[in-house]
Amino acid sequence: MKRVLTLLAVLAFAGCSNSAATGTPTAAPASAGANSTPAAVTPAPTTAKEKVTIEVMASQDWIKSSEQVLAGRFEEQTGIHIDFQIIPSGQYFDVLKTKLNSGQGIDLFLGQAGKSDMKLQYDAANNAVDLSKESWVSRIDPVVADQSTLDGKLYGAEVWDVVAANYWVMTYNKDIFTKYNLSVPKTFDEFEKVCETLKTNGVTPVYEPISDGWHQVLWFPSVGAQIEALEPGVTAKLNANTATFAGDATMEKALTQLNDLYKKGYFGKNALSDKEADTSKAMSTGTYAMTLSELSRGSQIAAAYPNLKATSFGYFPIPLLDNQLQPTHPAGPSWMISSKSSHIAEAKKWLDFMMQPENLQWLIDNTPDFQTLPFTGVTAKWDASQADFFKTYTQAKTLVLQDGVAYVNPQWMDMGKWMVNMFTGQKTAADMLKSIDAGRTTLAKAAKDAAWSK
Repeated sequence: MKRVLTLLAVLAFAGCSNSAATGTPTAAPASAGANSTPAAVTPAPTTAKEKVTIEVMASQDWIKSSEQVLAGRFEEQTGIHIDFQIIPSGQYFDVLKTKLNSGQGIDLFLGQAGKSDMKLQYDAANNAVDLSKESWVSRIDPVVADQSTLDGKLYGAEVWDVVAANYWVMTYNKDIFTKYNLSVPKTFDEFEKVCETLKTNGVTPVYEPISDGWHQVLWFPSVGAQIEALEPGVTAKLNANTATFAGDATMEKALTQLNDLYKKGYFGKNALSDKEADTSKAMSTGTYAMTLSELSRGSQIAAAYPNLKATSFGYFPIPLLDNQLQPTHPAGPSWMISSKSSHIAEAKKWLDFMMQPENLQWLIDNTPDFQTLPFTGVTAKWDASQADFFKTYTQAKTLVLQDGVAYVNPQWMDMGKWMVNMFTGQKTAADMLKSIDAGRTTLAKAAKDAAWSK
């Protein structure tokens, strides 16, 4: 069977091998289960020199509790302790840059994969260790690996579900839809009619947590493949600096539609103060009918609220621009070893340990928002609702904007602020597109991008 990302690999990277970890999703197989024990990997003999602490820095929600359990197991086997330093998402990049510039107090750090980010946000060529020759590299999906690669060198280890945890789609409560005789919308107009029916009946249509600063941004770049479908070649033109965001009627329409959802009250009265961490709780109450979330939201809700089933929730693509495509988003949080670390060897041992097939499988089985990982040698655990999503919607051949268009993702938090300004009437959709262009120009010149020096 072909995996979800393998289709893209064939299209964009002819000759790359298929990854058994990311093929066509199937119903969840029998697995080791959530109570299984992480597999032991025979370590090298522990020495006094290995009695060290590895400092790991990560943004909020990037380290799973299951990874912390594996870290404990790793310490039992090697004597190497891992200290996780979790930073709020809004502050993470500033704190990380300070640490990287000082060259002290950090051994491993996580960063969003993607060419622009690897080069501009992290300066991986100078701040990270080349991992290209590590034993696990041959088992990672080539499309995923490419997102952490610069000039032929792999700097990041992306232990992240780039499907279930990266496919940002609309999650909906099936019981609420049934109660009000609603069908899954296929166009933006149909989506607004569903929202209006729900609102009229006292149900908040969409839980949209804006206070975190990053979540509302997802609506726009996640429909990048639909923008490309409506404007063939626009992605390449943007990367060649022969096209701009400003003046693009399709992009302006997408942002205008998003603003319309907010203005009509479909995100509820408290959207500006709602938090992403409360999404499962909000969806469990029946107060909200839908949310923009990962393809694993049903599993997350069921894990937190055992009285609910994961399959009580269904999924459909973000409906802006009448989008009906599955997103293709191979860039996620990626582990990097600081080039200035005094514990590079120990950090490599941790990555090697974590990416042993037994331990990757344990992470899948014990992480509610992971259904698979982009490595060979693991088995996915798709449920019926997820499998139905894969069968119903076509896989996009184009990456989401933040992965496929240079200098977009580094502006993510800024775009979040601009969207709030748009929602509150301080900025128009056209203004926001101009701001994105200005930011891209600044970043491209900093990167000495030849396309911006013409």
